[in-house]
Amino acid sequence: MADPKGFMTTPRQEWPRRPVEERVRDWDEVYVPRALLPIISKQADRCMDCGVPFCHDACPLGNLIPEWNDLVSREDWRAASDRLHATNNFPEFTGRLCPAPCEAGCVLAINQPAVTIKNVECAIADRAWAEGFTPARPPERLSGRTVAVIGSGPTGLAAAQQLTRAGHTVAVYEKDDRIGGLMRYGIPEFKMAKRHLERRIEQMRAEGTKFRTSTTVGRDVGAVELRGRYDAVVIATGATAWRELSVPGRELEGIQQAMEYLPLANRVCEGDLEVSPLSAAGRHVVIVGGGDTGADCLGTAVREGAASVTQLDIYAQPGAERDEDTEPWPTYPKIYRLSAAHEEARDLRTAPAADADARLFAASTLHFAGDDSGHVRSLHLVEVDELRRPLPGTGRTLPVDLVLLALGFSGPDQEDGLIRQLGLQLAPRGTLARDDGFATNVPGVFAAGDAARGQSLIVWAIAEGRAVAAAVDRYLTGSSQLPAPVAPRDRPMRV
Repeated sequence: MADPKGFMTTPRQEWPRRPVEERVRDWDEVYVPRALLPIISKQADRCMDCGVPFCHDACPLGNLIPEWNDLVSREDWRAASDRLHATNNFPEFTGRLCPAPCEAGCVLAINQPAVTIKNVECAIADRAWAEGFTPARPPERLSGRTVAVIGSGPTGLAAAQQLTRAGHTVAVYEKDDRIGGLMRYGIPEFKMAKRHLERRIEQMRAEGTKFRTSTTVGRDVGAVELRGRYDAVVIATGATAWRELSVPGRELEGIQQAMEYLPLANRVCEGDLEVSPLSAAGRHVVIVGGGDTGADCLGTAVREGAASVTQLDIYAQPGAERDEDTEPWPTYPKIYRLSAAHEEARDLRTAPAADADARLFAASTLHFAGDDSGHVRSLHLVEVDELRRPLPGTGRTLPVDLVLLALGFSGPDQEDGLIRQLGLQLAPRGTLARDDGFATNVPGVFAAGDAARGQSLIVWAIAEGRAVAAAVDRYLTGSSQLPAPVAPRDRPMRV
């Protein structure tokens, strides 16, 4: 702890965002370039050397947060990078995309604003790349064992990198034309520029990981055939089976799933398309779902030039402070948070009828209505109580040309044949069943990430990737020195 009084003398200061009017005119990241490094050492000074750092338990990766905070406060960036990368393969991803449960568990957060852990992490990662502290680390010798990883999201990439560095020959199979999974086509460019993803992929190639794109296992290559080619298989396909909204009028044109909409916008940024065929430009948009995917749709629709954008959240508007009775420290509280997309919608007044920013809280969709051509034109909703029961006299109608369903995901997609061909067992909620060692009912086949855990955070995805790599390494060699930060049945801290 470089400054023992830093948490008392230095106020919390976050990475500043670019002005709303500027950033909504492009797809660049929302933060002011180069504005983080001048403030981050003093922010790291706020880490109070609490003795029992609950941020460790709040983070499934077990990041050594007090250690790299201290190193950043002393501006020892190389050592800070070493400590950060000791537990996290991709800190530039989590530093931009993770909602930072570690900050909710910060001891300082008991009665003060938490340390800006997420910003410190991102600063270390970016500085490490700028200074060349992240060279490729190919193995000294090969084991002669081969592993196929199915899926190239954060779980698949983390597992592949760990297993490659352990000396195994690893091939990653991805159904899309580019590597990255939802980080590639689900996360908008303004949240994380894809250059960060490309750097890691090139690093992994230099280490020896092989990539097979445009290959759907179960369709383009048989799952049983693939299993026969490799000594072990890791299934990390994610939870891509989206939830539906079964209300009258769902069949109307103009009602799309969020993951039908967001990839097209990302393909525009990649240069594959000039204009998205589902562009929100000039249209009245309603997003059904109050989570992060809905916020991603919101920011995307604003940048595409929507006439209006409203987001429906079935939950009541949370308060600004933690409810100590129902969500005591150090759990991650449900409080009112203003994402960059919500800040943009608020300042631009994209939804004049909304309760706050672009959101209508405690709102449940009753049905859709369309015009004579079968296109959606209105959404009928009602307010609900905490048990989601309709409140009499609260019905209202919103004009809409484009509805985006962002209701989350229930488990892995079963249409590609992978699950059926291998005969994989499913858990009651539709995810892949596995034992305490990440193994499925099929010998040599392991499951990790959202496909087995269910929809979760990127930090849990990376932790699962690291842990399943240790399990596979043990299966192949009889023992493993790879870290296993989580077990299959571990869950976030909750009441």
